[in-house]
Amino acid sequence: MATKYYTHFVTAHSQAQSPGCGSEWSGVVELREPLSHTRANRELRALLAHSFDLDSEDIRILHWARLH
Repeated sequence: MATKYYTHFVTAHSQAQSPGCGSEWSGVVELREPLSHTRANRELRALLAHSFDLDSEDIRILHWARLH
């Protein structure tokens, strides 16, 4: 069964021409397996970065919570 998380994060494009160029996003992410508590931020950043074709360092998680 999939696990859903609400996420609120900002992206910063390290390759962008203008410094500070990025966007703020929020929404629901559906994962096949629950995030591990010890590495949740790192795992979520990696997943979001892959989806946005960015480096994980370009993602800053502001808030996340598991949906029930």
